[in-house]
Amino acid sequence: MRATVSPSLVGREADLDALHDAYADSIAGSTRSVLIGGEAGIGKTRLVGEFLRSLPDEAIVLRGQSVDFDRDAPPYAPILSALRSLAQEVGEEALFDASGPARDALALLLPELTAGTPIDDPPVRGGADRLYDAVAEVLENVAAVRPVVLVIEDLHWVDPQSLGLLRFLIRVIEGARLLIVLTFRSDELKRGSGLRALLPELDRNRRVVRVELARLDRRQVREMATAILNHPPDEDELAQVFERTEGVPFFVEELVCCSGVGSIDSFPDTLRDILLARYDQLTESSQRMLRLIAAGGVRVEHELLVAVCDDSLEDIDLAASEAIAASVLVVDGTAYAFRHALVREAIHDQLLPGERVRFHTRYAQSLAAQSGANGVDATAISYHWMAAHNTREAFIASIAAYQQARASFAFATAATMGERSIELWEQVPDAAELAGRTKVELLSETSYVLRNAGESERAIALIDEAISLCDPADAATFALLLRNKASYLANIGLPGSIELLREALVVLEGQPRSVLRANVLGELAARLMIFARFDEAIEMADGAFAEATAVDNRPRRSVASNIRGFSRLAGGDIAAGLADLALAGELAVGNDSARLRYWVNQSDALNLLGRYEEAVHTAEEGAERARQRGVERTSGAILQSNVISPLYALGQTDRAGEMLDRALELDAPIGFSAPLRRLKVQAVLWSGDHALAERLFRGWQGSLRQQSRLDVQAELGLALVSGQLAFARGEIQEAWREVSVLIDPQRRSFPAYDLPLIAFAARVLGAARVTGMTLSGHDQEPRSTDELELEVRSALAMAAVWPTAPAYAAIIDAELAGPRGTGTDPVLWQGAVDAARDGIAPAQLAPYAAFRLAEALANAGDRAGARAAAQTARTWAEAIGMGLIVDSVTELERRVGAVGGDHRDAPGDAASLDALLTERERQVLDLVARGLSNGQIAEQLFISTKTASVHVSNILRKTGATTRTEAAYLSANSAR
Repeated sequence: MRATVSPSLVGREADLDALHDAYADSIAGSTRSVLIGGEAGIGKTRLVGEFLRSLPDEAIVLRGQSVDFDRDAPPYAPILSALRSLAQEVGEEALFDASGPARDALALLLPELTAGTPIDDPPVRGGADRLYDAVAEVLENVAAVRPVVLVIEDLHWVDPQSLGLLRFLIRVIEGARLLIVLTFRSDELKRGSGLRALLPELDRNRRVVRVELARLDRRQVREMATAILNHPPDEDELAQVFERTEGVPFFVEELVCCSGVGSIDSFPDTLRDILLARYDQLTESSQRMLRLIAAGGVRVEHELLVAVCDDSLEDIDLAASEAIAASVLVVDGTAYAFRHALVREAIHDQLLPGERVRFHTRYAQSLAAQSGANGVDATAISYHWMAAHNTREAFIASIAAYQQARASFAFATAATMGERSIELWEQVPDAAELAGRTKVELLSETSYVLRNAGESERAIALIDEAISLCDPADAATFALLLRNKASYLANIGLPGSIELLREALVVLEGQPRSVLRANVLGELAARLMIFARFDEAIEMADGAFAEATAVDNRPRRSVASNIRGFSRLAGGDIAAGLADLALAGELAVGNDSARLRYWVNQSDALNLLGRYEEAVHTAEEGAERARQRGVERTSGAILQSNVISPLYALGQTDRAGEMLDRALELDAPIGFSAPLRRLKVQAVLWSGDHALAERLFRGWQGSLRQQSRLDVQAELGLALVSGQLAFARGEIQEAWREVSVLIDPQRRSFPAYDLPLIAFAARVLGAARVTGMTLSGHDQEPRSTDELELEVRSALAMAAVWPTAPAYAAIIDAELAGPRGTGTDPVLWQGAVDAARDGIAPAQLAPYAAFRLAEALANAGDRAGARAAAQTARTWAEAIGMGLIVDSVTELERRVGAVGGDHRDAPGDAASLDALLTERERQVLDLVARGLSNGQIAEQLFISTKTASVHVSNILRKTGATTRTEAAYLSANSAR
């Protein structure tokens, strides 16, 4: 008798071994994930099934199936299926106990299981990440008792919420006896899909194994056909099977099982015919039931099938048995599932127009009847009503799904349902009554949800429509819309926020005092603050504080005091600023939004003041709360950067780097991720990996420059990073162009952020002097380096009030001292080293200053002193992972000579010449040795003849040579 499916798994031995190896690692206490990709029909489900059958009885297997409802996939659908299975396995009470302190969030996910389960707090208080924590806690605690294997199939259909949760589980669970197995169709990864964007991150995770299933070769197709037929196939027929299926196992199985390879003429002609071959052999009643099941999806519960089917229970069982015997359906727990999704798709295409309407209507009605008791998601009901072309019911279900998704922080689904409701609005006469809100309100709410889902561009489009429909006479609503649009623009780095907020204030003019007006004033103050317009920001914050006081609103008073405090502090009035920030902290107690804003600005202030340990502690407290509240990608991203930056300043490079990589994985909007990206580029450059720093910067440069137009901190931070990259490439002119923002006559001083840029500008200026290069002012007109130095020192004077200024000032003085102001005075560099070691300066300044001291000593001929300073620089740099300085020290030691000799030795060797001469002078000496005149040297090096003459004079003086010929002789000897 011929088999209806292949009795053996062919060509997947290595893939099965990979799964077993991953399970063994998980059993040993190291969480693993296996990602199985391949085209439709390649055998992903079969491979997973074979693996699961081989597991020991102690393993708990949880399976979830992504729903193929396109954009209407219910949020968390495959995860909920797995959790419900777990509840059946361990008991509902044990499931909730395993969730620990997050049981309220688990109750939000599984409301149908909460009957009789006391939930003390409202589940909405934690945000989306609290839901994530609940699932992670459950899996970790259950896995501590028995190993767990979580299988989620067809990830290409997965809803965004489930994908985000899976990403979280894979990232945070490390030491549990948990194996996560995910399957997806690699040929259905559309551009812009969440899974496609996630794959590179998973590939970088050392706990994730990627398995890509290949097609079978001819030998393997023969092996499969033989196993099905119980005898080897005819070679001509085998050739036809191999040609028509191209080695895709499911198609091989269908073709051989259905045709028996008895006659080439009997082979189905098309892929559709192959998929429907078994279906076509069934009775009409069985086919009709399969079409009904296909309308419900890949998997339909028996109870639901009974509800939507007109047939008797006996007829249903008979039809199902026939389909199961033909291997079209399989039994999956209490449900019927198609053996392969491709078959379901082909059968669904067979639905007649009348059947499509009837079947989807029945599903919608039955799911609606069950929704109260069984946790049915309204998105599925909306999907079926849409498929049934019932606009009114689809609108009602979409509104319900929108509200349901918002309540569970499933913002992507809420946005989809909100937009669908908006699209259907004009087709439903009593839409406002059914929705319980006006169209303007729905547009506003949906735009907010889109913003939370990371779709700020789409949010702006909807808020614009709401503004166009809103009556300006409704001052409160109109002003709120303007305020929201200002926020969305800022999130994605677009201008216009200040103008919109000022317009909102005009709209509210003459209205009674209100929380909204306090809000608008506070937000306007915040925007002015980040533009370093501190006096204006303080004035607006004063107004916001007065308004909030009048309406007795502590959170808005906190925000106003917060912005006023940071503006005062950033402008130089540090004591008053800290006092205002402290008041903001007191007023924020009991309001998470205000507390998060307090933590952001307080931690930033402490970091900028050089109080790094306090900054880390404050920002960590805030970042944890942001994670709990579900705003890890917005406020949480800023707070994480406020943890990472002082960690680097403390020299805790490894810890900072690990946190930075995790924070970047959140892929926060540019308004929140820009500081993280700048930190990453600078950290990589500090590490000495110029090439990687350049690649990162090229990828992020556009968004960083866009953000720099809206934020002075971003502008100054970008100028520093991009200037340092240009300097590392040896492009001094380009580096100066980047830092010349300092000498823009229109710029506003921001001392804390100015100081690092001023120090670097001094470095660039000194380097330009060494090479005799001409630089330009902000107006692009050539300026003398002496004039530019005056402007740099003017910027330093404006920043002198800042606590970290002494350390930077010492470095700036050293950069601009020495002969011709080229930064070669050892005494001043020793002073810079001392200043950089006072504990308030960032850790990177000391090794840099020590290296520059070594260079200055070498330039003065003190080789022994240079070697000692270089070794100090190396030790300090290695301690904080500053490979850039380590590499520079290595090069300097090569030039100076690592051991032996002192500054009195004759300068006739290469090391001595390299130590004595600048890079430009070495180039000039090489040309002198070739017999070139000063004029010819000038032509070769694109400098003036006078400059070439000065270089030659310096060479003769430094080497002790009396003639050009003697200098050329020294050069020739040093090259041997």
